[in-house]
Amino acid sequence: MTVPNAGEAVDDIDEVAELLAEARLRRPNNAPHDRFLTSYKARMLYKSEILRPPAVHGVKDAVDLHCHAHEGQQDALSIAKLASASGMKGLLFKSMPGMNRPELSGPAEAVRAVEGPLRRWADEMEIEPVRLWPGWICTDTRGLPMLEAARAQLATGISAIWLPVFRSANTLSKVGGKAIWFDKDADPTAWSDPLPWEKALEVGNYTLDEHGALKPEYRELFRMAADHDVMISFAHATHREIEAMAEQVRELNITKAVVDHPFSPFLDLSTAQMKELASAGVYLNFTYDEISPLLGVDPAVMCRTIQEIGTDQVTLSSDAGEPLFPNTVEALRLLIAHMRAFGLTEEEIHEVSSVNPSKVLNAV
Repeated sequence: MTVPNAGEAVDDIDEVAELLAEARLRRPNNAPHDRFLTSYKARMLYKSEILRPPAVHGVKDAVDLHCHAHEGQQDALSIAKLASASGMKGLLFKSMPGMNRPELSGPAEAVRAVEGPLRRWADEMEIEPVRLWPGWICTDTRGLPMLEAARAQLATGISAIWLPVFRSANTLSKVGGKAIWFDKDADPTAWSDPLPWEKALEVGNYTLDEHGALKPEYRELFRMAADHDVMISFAHATHREIEAMAEQVRELNITKAVVDHPFSPFLDLSTAQMKELASAGVYLNFTYDEISPLLGVDPAVMCRTIQEIGTDQVTLSSDAGEPLFPNTVEALRLLIAHMRAFGLTEEEIHEVSSVNPSKVLNAV
């Protein structure tokens, strides 16, 4: 039997079924069928407490290293209350409402504005409030040179630094960005197509010089993170950038370096690359974003990868906040539940969701 050309009619329903069966067999490794088998087994065998919203079980003592709550996303105070009621230990905000408003000194002040109401509410509820930490993205400089802005933000008490994210050359070349970032006459609401690499390099942030080494300002940013003992994330770096950053981690004996969402197409790291980063002391921060419908990473593959790397240098985070995702607490519950269902032990779950992220944030 031959497969018909596009648009060619097939009248026999049995012939259609046979053609579909043949097409499934031709798929490389029959991957969707494999995923169906492993996921259904995990779904049927995994048991936990009955869900009783609004509080969420399964996240006790968890620390989320990657929480979003800027304008248009989840409400920071509400998610902090839910995290507290669910027994979580802490939230590191990568983004916060008003963090770029000129009347605020930055994300640390934005977090402090949430901590007061949270404490008062927790006292009324007679529960322990979740700890909150502010993070800072190095491209949010408020018009200052990057290192000057970094010094100012570190002085306010930030707990984490992210290297270029949305405006990195890598991001712009893969998914585009707001056209207004590189065309002052563009529609402020327009999103561009992915940019050619040369254009992305011209208008975006790239951390390497012409010799493939970290530019001096980024080397200094790593030194500042080491001196202040704060987390530093490689963010949306290319493989070449990641290699250079890992060398800096080794050179400075940094113990709080993180690679976020290693399976994301922004990074797309192999297991061998993840092992190499772990050997350099870098934490692999796996996220709900990766197993969400938007990216669709097979959770069984994620779990096997964590088992192969070992849990010493692994953390779990939500990377949630966008309206297309569950809230941060539920996203983290889902990620943890999937890793449990696919084979991580309770001891391993505790290590990657609580112990390791606590080390990163000096909250042990």
